[in-house]
Amino acid sequence: MEYLLALAADPAAWIALATLIAMEVVLGIDNLIFISILTNRLPEDQRSRGRRIGISLALVLRLGLLGTVAFIVQLTEPIFTAFGHGFSWRDLILIAGGLFLVWKATKEIHHNVDPDPGPDMFDKKGGSIGFGAAIGQILLLDLVFSVDSIITAVGMTEHIPIMVIAVLVAVTVMLVAADPLANFIARNPTVVMLALGFLLMIGMTLIAEGFGAHVPKGYIYAAMAFSALIESLNILARRRAGKRAH
Repeated sequence: MEYLLALAADPAAWIALATLIAMEVVLGIDNLIFISILTNRLPEDQRSRGRRIGISLALVLRLGLLGTVAFIVQLTEPIFTAFGHGFSWRDLILIAGGLFLVWKATKEIHHNVDPDPGPDMFDKKGGSIGFGAAIGQILLLDLVFSVDSIITAVGMTEHIPIMVIAVLVAVTVMLVAADPLANFIARNPTVVMLALGFLLMIGMTLIAEGFGAHVPKGYIYAAMAFSALIESLNILARRRAGKRAH
């Protein structure tokens, strides 16, 4: 109790908390875009439940990983060397997650460009997915983003209570934003392609990070923000053109 009171009275702890909350919310955007796109492929009556379950799993994973901080720190220790780079478990997780994101985004782009492609390597089961399959894919990406999120948190502060509060706030923001974001994406087909482009970029960034090529997150999110601004102007222009037509 004294430890918590001392933290509450420490201005540096409050600054660390505010910074970490902002970082966790930003890192959660990637996760939320993936969940929104994937659950929009479910039957309409299952979408909201799928999002809640997916985000709840993200919370459980993050809090569970916080309970094993000593183990998480060890994930950054190299386990073998190849191509002059020491690969850690974190690197392998990021590479695997990046490859999955690239594959998934490519598959979704293929589905959106050609809604009736016939049987092929991309879409053997048609346009919809099962609830269990969606949750399984969300869980896989939740794990990747959770490991990255917690390693970021460990790098920014050594106080577990600060990490827990930041994770709880970030996941709460995800829960609040999930349905509005998914509905907005569903109403605007061009936004789907933009979001899938974001997932491709994020996937390639994860792969690059896994191979030791650090990509400043600010560049990634600046590119996403600029693209989103341009798409917002396009949506506004289409709406005004539609009003003039009527």
